[in-house]
Amino acid sequence: MSIQDQPQTVTLLLIDDHELFRFGVRAFMQPHPHIHVVGEAADGVSGLALARQFQPAVILLDLQMPDLSGLQLLAQLRRECPASAVLMLTSSDDASDLADALRGGACGYLLKSADADFLVRAVGRAAAGEVIVAEAMTSKLVAQLRVPNAAVADLASLTPREKQILRRLAHGESNKVIARTLDLAENTVKIHVQHVLRKLSLSSRVQAAVFAVENAAALGV
Repeated sequence: MSIQDQPQTVTLLLIDDHELFRFGVRAFMQPHPHIHVVGEAADGVSGLALARQFQPAVILLDLQMPDLSGLQLLAQLRRECPASAVLMLTSSDDASDLADALRGGACGYLLKSADADFLVRAVGRAAAGEVIVAEAMTSKLVAQLRVPNAAVADLASLTPREKQILRRLAHGESNKVIARTLDLAENTVKIHVQHVLRKLSLSSRVQAAVFAVENAAALGV
């Protein structure tokens, strides 16, 4: 394997009030040298402080937390650590929790029943800008994130490039993959995605993907 092929180190922060569970996650990550656990916290206040300190690439966050709920902490993390991808890791399979987390800016929603290999891959995918949702939650995701009719009327406001980006989101592609496919800078893709969300009044790239699939004919997906 060449230096270019070696995976980049992913810094990871664990925020969960169950010590035994955190221990298990660390053990899962141990055999994977490209994932470096920089810290762990048992409550939201401590977790936020560590996130500010380390600005990790990925944060694994439980939904049920003492002093700050996972959703409250998520909102603060999006404001103060915008470069960190936040993966919710929870035992809740409630559809409203899923929708609230993704609308709040989480890049994914995983169940604690996930196997170790899937969790390791999910951390790497989150660091690469992908959206990851537990397979068991997929149908609930589509039902919860259906797009308001008003967004359909706004489709005409998108530029040809923004529609092109939206079509790539429908395939679940990360910013890095879209940039490589369209021969654009990754930061340029990120800006286009932000414009698409703003113009369509959508709250996440996941909701944008659902919108694109539901309006495939208009977009030529």
